[in-house]
Amino acid sequence: MTEQTFTLGPALLFCPADRPERFAKAAERADAVILDLEDAVAPDKKAEARANLAGAGTDPERTVVRVNSADTGLLEADLDALKDTPFRTVMLAKAESAEPVRLIRAALAGARVILLCETALGVVRASELAEEDGVVALMWGAEDLVASLGGQSSRRKDGSYRDIATTARANVLLAAGAAGRAAIDAVYVDIPDLDGLAAEAEDAVASGFAAKACIHPSQAGPIRAAYLPTEEEAEAARKLVEAAKDQPGVFRYEGRMVDAPLVRHAERTIARAEQAARASE
Repeated sequence: MTEQTFTLGPALLFCPADRPERFAKAAERADAVILDLEDAVAPDKKAEARANLAGAGTDPERTVVRVNSADTGLLEADLDALKDTPFRTVMLAKAESAEPVRLIRAALAGARVILLCETALGVVRASELAEEDGVVALMWGAEDLVASLGGQSSRRKDGSYRDIATTARANVLLAAGAAGRAAIDAVYVDIPDLDGLAAEAEDAVASGFAAKACIHPSQAGPIRAAYLPTEEEAEAARKLVEAAKDQPGVFRYEGRMVDAPLVRHAERTIARAEQAARASE
């Protein structure tokens, strides 16, 4: 396994690939845009959506293309369309085995693959899938997962996830982390509920997700805000990391004990601040 670097995020915005008039706005509002050939596109619009990729005009380094799952019979056509584009970050829907990853990498030299674990089999196999060469991240999906189990809803009436969803979320995060890959948190489908989205994004940051996907431009702001440390937090993290340079192990700092995990937390806070600064340039 070769460890991959994930440079997208934190706000990844889905955009239907059959709506080219939305591409530029989506790319402007989020850190990266996911041009969707899968669920967001009706069957009779798939060919049109593929054709739109060639003239998308979005930054290849900030563009992901979600392709259809291997069992649909549509993946090969999706990959053929991608060959004539500069896009090489591919999100595979309903990932359940390594074979489609190898197919993607064979079709697209240098492909970076994000696996969407959104079925029971995909979640159970998340650790195995994360180890595949070329995989840069795992994302989980709640609604397709519950549907694959015969359920009706991933959330309770109060908006909180049911136990099966929180278990899948944790499993995918752990599988990604164990393999040195990034993890992407699922979308928040209640678009008007920005407070609920903000709370869920804050939990994603605290838990270790590298990014969170969204389905509407209005959701990008709360996600970015959750991932952006305040200047005070960033400065405190810099001071802690600087203090740790002269300390071989556990040490006392500003009245508390600090060890390696706390230093790593501070380093990640600095990294998020630097990523946000680069994105604003």
